Amino acid sequence: MSAKPKFAHVVFQTGQPNEMRDWYCTVLDGHVVYQDDALCFITFDDEHHRVALLSPPMEMTRKSPTTACAHHTAYTFENIDDLLDRYVLLRDRGVRPAVSIAHGVTTSLYYQDPDGNFVEMQIDNFAEPDDATAYMKGPEYAADSVGPAFDPEALLQARRGGASVDELTNRAWALKADLPNPMSVLVPA
Repeated sequence: MSAKPKFAHVVFQTGQPNEMRDWYCTVLDGHVVYQDDALCFITFDDEHHRVALLSPPMEMTRKSPTTACAHHTAYTFENIDDLLDRYVLLRDRGVRPAVSIAHGVTTSLYYQDPDGNFVEMQIDNFAEPDDATAYMKGPEYAADSVGPAFDPEALLQARRGGASVDELTNRAWALKADLPNPMSVLVPA
């Protein structure tokens, strides 16, 4: 068997490198390792860079909602309390999710960077990958592979009020919110 690759970094081409730098440093609690007129390297862990910003010497425009491109990058937290701590930290800095979705396999908060790219902050709702795969092959997921939207403030208040992780990571909890279809935010018409 051959060695498996490990994810190293993502690179965004941008016309607003300073805004993107500040946003990613805030959202990921990261810091700049190196920056010049063409490149900016940001990390938040022991890797030398996880996010890179490439600024070509030409004017660029923000992508439109219908541009064919990568849709989002995702970052996983160990548990719901860590995810909610990051939500509060970002909320208090004026950064709010564009949409929050109870996918079933994950509980996810989607933020948008200054160029319109989505960044997913999530927790896995299953301890074992095989259990998540089994869920994805089941009837609930087949009936709605995206899942319902939810209000992250309601999630925070429910957790602070003593709701269990099992209760809050079940789609039934999110369905009570009866919010609009999350696809209208993730994939604008």
